[in-house]
Parts: sequence; structure tokens; C-alpha cells
Amino acid sequence: MNVDKVVLAYSGGLDTSVMVVWIKEKYDAEVYTLTLDLGQREDLKEIERRAYDIGSKRHFSMDVKEEFVERFINPAIKANALYEGKYPLSTALGRPLIAEELVKVARRVGADAVAHGSTGKGNDQVRFDVSIRALDPSLKVLAPVRDWGLSRDEELEYARGHGIPVPGERSKYSIDQNLWGRSIESGPLEDPYSEPGPDVYEWVTPPEKAPDEPEYLTMTFSKGLPVAIDGERLSPVDLIERVNAAAGRNGIGLIDHIEDRLVGIKSREVYECPAAVTIIEAHEELEKLTLTAHELEVKRMLEDRWSRLVYDGLWLEPLREHIDAFIDSTQRYVEGDVRMKLYKGSHSVVGRRSRLSIYKQSLSTYARESTFDQRMAVGFIELWGLQTVTADDVRRTEGR
Repeated sequence: MNVDKVVLAYSGGLDTSVMVVWIKEKYDAEVYTLTLDLGQREDLKEIERRAYDIGSKRHFSMDVKEEFVERFINPAIKANALYEGKYPLSTALGRPLIAEELVKVARRVGADAVAHGSTGKGNDQVRFDVSIRALDPSLKVLAPVRDWGLSRDEELEYARGHGIPVPGERSKYSIDQNLWGRSIESGPLEDPYSEPGPDVYEWVTPPEKAPDEPEYLTMTFSKGLPVAIDGERLSPVDLIERVNAAAGRNGIGLIDHIEDRLVGIKSREVYECPAAVTIIEAHEELEKLTLTAHELEVKRMLEDRWSRLVYDGLWLEPLREHIDAFIDSTQRYVEGDVRMKLYKGSHSVVGRRSRLSIYKQSLSTYARESTFDQRMAVGFIELWGLQTVTADDVRRTEGR
């Protein structure tokens, strides 16, 4: 493969630092590096310095947190997106945006290839490759970690032999994080029977060490999206950060489960997603108040499909846009307040209200002032069970 210019998605870690030198050496190509701020709480200036030190022709650094929330996290909130009922798709949601920016920078500098640090065992390789090829089929896609087959020890040896700085103390875990969550895997976590140690978590206080008094917060939604906390309107980024902090200090958002990867491997995945699980729980509860049973039934089926598409790297699949159109039509009615109780690892909805609420106390109450005519139930039951009763009678008579 002949390439002259390559744009690399650069995290600043050992893997992508090795890639800068490896690509230059193997292809005799110019390497441009790109780092996006998705809310991962890292020093972008230090990452930029590191990129230039190891030979980046030019480094691009972009703050895309607002775009990340508006175009990727917000649709996930509306879709109550949880892969396999657990994972809020934090890493999966960030990959198509990185792919988009890789393509944009490649066009800007006239590159004929882009590169990413995914392995051949994970889902990210699919998310990057499919998105990049859908956006620009002319670009070559390099995945050096997947292609070179180096072990971690061999990679460290390569780094030392080529003057690439190696951190004095490497993390024993593989970590990815953005505004919507933090994922941790590998190392001791590869034993599914081993409890994660205290060094795994950074965002969430262990529930047993969380405050002894519960914390309450009221989340206000408009058209399916959170817009205020305790009556204070916040920007989307600030709101998520506020909920991350509140839920995290109360021990909320720890996820430990066995996940089915797209490539056929079962993996043990650990996540910290305090804002994601809290906001989705509040949103889902508000939907129960404002949407009909029929709307909810169909939406839940589509939510599962939406989550699977995103997890499987098909953000640009037209079906996702069609599902979004349905979901958006339901969200016109999802507005109101949800009051949550945060306490030692649990996030409970303890109150909800909306001017568009379908719940009517006058119908639901068992008090004397109820407006529901209970006598109507007799005829309803007769018709509702008509076929069941008839079928049972026929089959009993026939002895079947």
C-alpha cells in the first residue's frame, strides 16, 4: 500500500505515539495527528506537545463537546439508549464524530489515508472503518495495532528503541472516556470472577463510602431533553457535568457486566456512567407519564434496535435516521420535571409532573371523588376475553 499523507486519531498514549513513528517508518509518509476534546478530562496542550515531539507534521486539536452532546448524546437520551440493557454507549457514540473529523482533516491537508488505534478484537475498528468508508471511500484506512500483531512487550521494546517516551508507570487497564462515560477493561478485569479493585474507578465514589444523607435533584425536560437542574437552566455540557458530579459522589453509575462484542467475543466490561444512567432513568420515567402505552411499546422495540445499530458501528445507517424521526415525533410531548433521590448507589425517581401528563388523578384515585365508572369494566372484560373464552370452550368440547 502506497500512502503519502496520513491523519492519525491521536490520544497521546503509548499505542498512538508508537503509531506516529511506525507509520512514518513503514510508509515513508507524513503523519498528521488529530485529538478531539469529547470531555475526557485530559490536558490537550500536553497531548499536542507530545505529538510534535515524536514527529507529527501538524497537530490538530478541537473542542467538540457541544457538538458531541447535540448530535450524539441527545439522540441517545431520547432513545433511552442502553446496549443489552446496561451500557449507555459512551465510547460508541464518540467514534463516528472522530471518524468525521478524521475525514475532514484528511481532505484539508490532502491526505490519502487515515489511521486509528483500534485492535482486531474490539468494536471500535468497525465503528471507525465503516464510518470513514461511508464518508469518503477514496481514503485508505490504516489500523496499525490490528495489522502489526505486536504484543505489549514488543510494543514497549519498539518504543524504547525509537526514542518514544514510555510512561514510568503504565496503567494495567485499558481506559477510554468522554463526557458520557468512562470505560475500563483488560488487566485484572479479564477474570470475570474478580471484583474490580479501588484503583479502577475515578468518577464514582464507592457506594459504601458515599454520603450518609440522600441528595435530591430535580431535572427539567423540554422536548425530551434535560434543560435545567433544580430550576437552573444550564448548557447541555454543563448540565451533564453537573449530573456526573452529583450522581458520582453518591455512588451512582457503576456498571460491571459481560458484554457481547460485535466480533463474536464475550468480554467483561466495566463502566462509570453517572450522568448517563441518571438522565436516562429520569427521561424514561417522564415518558411513562406523557406517552400512551402504544407509543411506549413501539418505542421500546426501536430503542433496542437504535442501540444495537450504534454499538455495531452503523451510525450512518439510514435506518437510524428513520428511527430518530419516529423518536423525535414522540419527544414533542416529553416535558416536565422529574425529582430524583440519589443515595449510596441508587438513583430513584420519587416525583414527576408535566402539563402534558396522561396520568389523571381523578381517574386513578380509589377515593369517592373518582370520575371513573367502574361498571364499564364488565362489558370491557366480556369483549376483551371473548376469543380466549370461546377458544377454550371449543377445544375443551373437542377434547384437545
